[in-house]
Amino acid sequence: MPVAPPVSAEAPAAPVGSPAPARADGAARGPRPAVEPESPADTPSAVPETFPEDAASDAYVSRETPSREQDDPPLAMEAMRAVQILNPSGEVTMPRPDRPRIMCVANQKGGVGKTTTTVNLAVALALHGNRVLVVDLDPQGNASTGLNVPHHAGVPDVYDCLIDNVPLAEVAQPVEGIPDLWCVPATIDLAGAEIELVSVVARESRLARAIAGHPAQFDYVFIDCPPSLGLLTVNALCAAQEVLIPIQCEYYALEGLNQLINNINLVRQHLNPTLEVSTILLTMYDRRTRLADAVEQDVRNHFGDKVLQAVIPRNVRVSEAPSYGQSVMTYDPGSRGATSYFEAAQEIAMRGVKESVGRNA
Repeated sequence: MPVAPPVSAEAPAAPVGSPAPARADGAARGPRPAVEPESPADTPSAVPETFPEDAASDAYVSRETPSREQDDPPLAMEAMRAVQILNPSGEVTMPRPDRPRIMCVANQKGGVGKTTTTVNLAVALALHGNRVLVVDLDPQGNASTGLNVPHHAGVPDVYDCLIDNVPLAEVAQPVEGIPDLWCVPATIDLAGAEIELVSVVARESRLARAIAGHPAQFDYVFIDCPPSLGLLTVNALCAAQEVLIPIQCEYYALEGLNQLINNINLVRQHLNPTLEVSTILLTMYDRRTRLADAVEQDVRNHFGDKVLQAVIPRNVRVSEAPSYGQSVMTYDPGSRGATSYFEAAQEIAMRGVKESVGRNA
């Protein structure tokens, strides 16, 4: 059997760092370092770089709008949020005000989230120990749809209260599945109320008298206004003590805001001196755009503490819920939309307590 030749002692292995053998074309390669140092630019950083515009955009985003690391919360966290929002045990309560708070949800621009805000705030407060009444003053009847309250033609509605002086207690319907929540529906008949109210005596205060004549004691009364500044909205402003303005985080939402504030000031001067803009809620916030951040900063700089810290993000669950006759609080309580409205309701409830303490002091 042939034996392999022994390794020659004259041909040791080339040490590290020694010149490499010449290439076939005669060009010699330069010496190779033992370990090639990594460039600091090539070394991945453990902490992602933070840009100033990102920090500014996150300054006032509420906790329900997740950070980049929390885009997909685990199911356990979502289930925990759902239990807290649905509150099946009744242990979680929001403080009740010492007097009824009548809030008009108004903005003459359509599609900014007035009805969605009304429905979800009302459900959140009712699920956590408050007695709530929703008055649907929009002829489209979307708030009635969101609460699954019948509002087809022939159903007693808010039109009967405004035109025929029917007591509000006779038209208010309990909302199925939500204790301590009632709704006064709106039918298509309300579309003609703007014209009929023109010749009615004390036309601006018809709704205020109807609410005052209700025998039940409510903690909150939310009035969902139509997207206009007509007599229906004026009735709501005369009946309310506070105005809640949802503002979509887009430029067009700011254009008509000045006119709305002027109308509120006119109503305060001539019809309802106790009226005030108490709450601003930013809706449809898309943290990926600089426009949303710019609108938010403008609104906060102008209105200050009246703007809620909770911000409502764009969330498909919020849009899907009405098609099932539900609020997002019951449709998908673990979603970001439900969590954000829950936090907004908590903030509104806590502000009411602070105002009560301030008045008593």
